[in-house]
Amino acid sequence: MNFLKVLNLKKNNFINPKRFAMIKMSQDKLDGAGLIAKSLREQGVEYMFGVVGIPVIEIALRAQQYGIKYVGMRNEQSASYAASAIGYLTRKPAVALCVSGPGFVHTLAGMANANENAWPLLVVGGSSDLGQESQGAFQEYPQVALGKNFAKYSARPSSLSNIPFFVEKAFRTATYGRPGTAYLDFPAEMITSTIEPDEVACSALCGEAPRPLTSEENLQKVYEALKEAKKPLIIIGKGAAYSQAEKEINKLVESLGIPFLPSPMGKGVVDDDHSLCVSAARSTALKEADLIVLLGSRLNWMLHFGQPPRFAEKVKIIQVDLNAEELGNNTTDCIKIQADLKSFGKQMNDFLDGKKIHIDRQWWDLLAKKVEKNKNVIQSMANDSTLPLNYYAAYAQIKKVLPKNSIIVSEGANTMDTSRSIMNHSEPRHRLDAGSFGTMGVGSGFAIAAALHCRDYHPSKKVICIQGDSAFGFGGMEIETAYRYNLPIIFIIFNNNGIYGGLDTESFAGLKESGDPTPMSLTAGIRYEKFANAFENFKGYFVQTPDEICTALRQALSETSTPSIINIEISPSADRKAQEFPWLTKSKL
Repeated sequence: MNFLKVLNLKKNNFINPKRFAMIKMSQDKLDGAGLIAKSLREQGVEYMFGVVGIPVIEIALRAQQYGIKYVGMRNEQSASYAASAIGYLTRKPAVALCVSGPGFVHTLAGMANANENAWPLLVVGGSSDLGQESQGAFQEYPQVALGKNFAKYSARPSSLSNIPFFVEKAFRTATYGRPGTAYLDFPAEMITSTIEPDEVACSALCGEAPRPLTSEENLQKVYEALKEAKKPLIIIGKGAAYSQAEKEINKLVESLGIPFLPSPMGKGVVDDDHSLCVSAARSTALKEADLIVLLGSRLNWMLHFGQPPRFAEKVKIIQVDLNAEELGNNTTDCIKIQADLKSFGKQMNDFLDGKKIHIDRQWWDLLAKKVEKNKNVIQSMANDSTLPLNYYAAYAQIKKVLPKNSIIVSEGANTMDTSRSIMNHSEPRHRLDAGSFGTMGVGSGFAIAAALHCRDYHPSKKVICIQGDSAFGFGGMEIETAYRYNLPIIFIIFNNNGIYGGLDTESFAGLKESGDPTPMSLTAGIRYEKFANAFENFKGYFVQTPDEICTALRQALSETSTPSIINIEISPSADRKAQEFPWLTKSKL
């Protein structure tokens, strides 16, 4: 329901009479809420996610009036995750709208996640009346001060007339340099106060973020290092995906003929099925390479800090990153290049025109053998139809039916890790997961954001949200949001009755009767698909066999305006393929 329809309702139970009168009065003037929404729209904001309440109801209403698509979520964490995903998919920030105090605190999770992933996000928060500050006002909290720990920029506009200036600065700070979060705080009286339009200060429109170039000298250094390397490797990170550098990087990979590895969200920048992709030999490629080219990827925990035994002791690094402070982190032998990935790719391709490098045949032979060996191991696990199914067997059926250009949101422990090795992507920004911050709870918000973007720009694409049963619990009620906005998201739950692993129904019942369940146990045998019964024309499927998975997924894919839930029974003892190294500090369990 849009703004004007709300105002014309004769019985308005959700806005008190005083606030309603202020909104009506401001039709002749410009109120703070309207100025906020107008300024956001002028900067290019298209989506706003939030949970309305005092004092931000008017902002949501005005956002709709000015053409911003407002999406009411079920909690602020999901709203902030959804808004950050839009930033990643489009390079333009969306807004997370939150109420004061507790609502703001809930939003901090998404602010931190966006900052750690280097995604642009705008957070607009309401706060208590300035006249009641330090008197114990309703939900009074030091939001601007706290926001500075979770955002690149955190501020409260100095006056009503200066709101456009602060909105532009927040938008610019979120998108320029290393992208991240910007927070704007609006006291209640600023939201409802009015101003004459000619009293509003003018502000510039923020253009697209600059794309820094590198020097000819750096291009020569890269070329010389590539010529000298015997076992080079390219790693494509989500920074390359965010930069929308797929055209340039595809050309670079093809011209160099160097094996490459994508990070989880770097998948699809170059097709995962490309002959140069060595994902199936990841450990061997990292351990044996003598030169690694990092394209929008960091030597953090996800790449084992670039240290032995996961990396060769004397490996040389070429790092291309937008963030200068990140260059050379965790390595002492590094060619450091601060540049936008799209700009660098074009520069490097122009520089290499006609130039060739030699790749040692033994390097390819080593990788090819490991790729074949690991693919055979995964295939044997995928072919194992013992019930309850293992992760690989379930994914094999999903992969068989799912359109290749689908956007996959993957969340959980084994559920997410397994999907990375078996679900391939041919297009960039088609995988969303826990990311650099390893955040659980992002799945439903990410899926809603992706589905909205597809609805508006790619209506033929499907969005699949694949979560472990534990991960689903973080934002499970967002299925109602998907239903309310007619988003045909397919929620697939890998149900193994626990975190990492649970118990079978009989063991769980016995343990529950004799005492408290284990810390990793969830209730065994939950029929998550029955959540669908609470809605009209919302279908849920409980599946156990390969054929049942395929049948349910085909039916769910035929839905065009309603979400679906597929609850897959997974063996509580199922695990990932045996790894040569632990992915992080190894548990003693």
